[in-house]
Amino acid sequence: QVQLLESGGGLVQPGGSLRLSCAASGRTFGRSAMAWFRQAPGKEREFVAAISWSGEATYYAGSVEGRFIISRDNAKNTVYLQMNSVTSEDTAAYYCAADIITYSSETYAYLSAPFTYDFWGQGTQVTVSS
Repeated sequence: QVQLLESGGGLVQPGGSLRLSCAASGRTFGRSAMAWFRQAPGKEREFVAAISWSGEATYYAGSVEGRFIISRDNAKNTVYLQMNSVTSEDTAAYYCAADIITYSSETYAYLSAPFTYDFWGQGTQVTVSS
């Protein structure tokens, strides 16, 4: 059974930093794309960041570009999201997602689309507030 378990969420002050982790089990995702999405109350789920299977391609939503960094550790079957200079607009539940396809496309169109991903975590809440 495949599971994606997010951790690292919590309460953070504006301007602060937080690192989210997503540990996968039940399947190795070292050759698959992985991504982070988020959903704020009353809003649709939106793309945040993605990393290709090779790790060579990373993409970000415009709202987080330059502040967030996605990375992966294939040895640990884990993907991370380093969140810096957070604002209240970053408050949301953050979801990790993984693609079942190996060696897939590394284009933004493919990696930023929710339908690309076959496995989803339960989410971790990030609240930015003073």
